[in-house]
Amino acid sequence: MRISTIANSTPSARDASRVPSAESRRISDDVQQARHTAMSALTNDRFRIMLEQISDPVSSGALMTMRGDNVVDFRSAQSSYADNNG
Repeated sequence: MRISTIANSTPSARDASRVPSAESRRISDDVQQARHTAMSALTNDRFRIMLEQISDPVSSGALMTMRGDNVVDFRSAQSSYADNNG
């Protein structure tokens, strides 16, 4: 995978004379943070493996059929935990 960044890193003479507003700085900081997070995710092996697993048709089918209606009360969970770790 090849990632290239296309950005104008040097402001033009017209833009250099303007002082960025607080909102503009906040947005710029948010964009930089998002870029950093995306680059970090792209180079993270655990994230790559997770993406491969969920993009696999068999795995994604299993995820789609998982249901969230199997609610367990606290006492049952605590008892099961004690049985397995006791």
